[in-house]
Amino acid sequence: MQSIYNFNVKTNRGIEKSMEEYKGKVMLIVNTASKCVFTDQYKELQELYLEYKDQGLEILGFPCNQFGSGEKGSNDEIENFCQINYGVTFQLFDKVEVNGPNTAPIYSYLKKEAKGLLGSEQIKWNFTKFLVDRNGNVLKRFAPKDKISTIKKELSELI
Repeated sequence: MQSIYNFNVKTNRGIEKSMEEYKGKVMLIVNTASKCVFTDQYKELQELYLEYKDQGLEILGFPCNQFGSGEKGSNDEIENFCQINYGVTFQLFDKVEVNGPNTAPIYSYLKKEAKGLLGSEQIKWNFTKFLVDRNGNVLKRFAPKDKISTIKKELSELI
């Protein structure tokens, strides 16, 4: 049986990381972009991370350039942008594709586990978020326009 813990992902510094490292943690997995109408969500995500990280929250940011060319930069440029502009300290990963033939395996899994509107697996835009509980169950998908306060309410019930 497949689990989120079966996947390996690459950090933005090129280090292979097993998702097993996140066992027992609540995860919010987000496809991010530095030049997008939703980019300011980095600030709210960082605030959420700081508030709950000591209680077991991990926010995992996967840059993606598939929507409006919102993430053209290199991993170093993305990291610098996030740190300088939003003080991001949560883990950023290597740039991925979340749709199409080159979809990152972890995103194929997430999309099957938590479908979008009308049962669609396609991700519609940057800053789509997946909430994963401490046991690795993908509980819910949040649209980019969903308020962080809504996510926080559901997240706080898991923490």
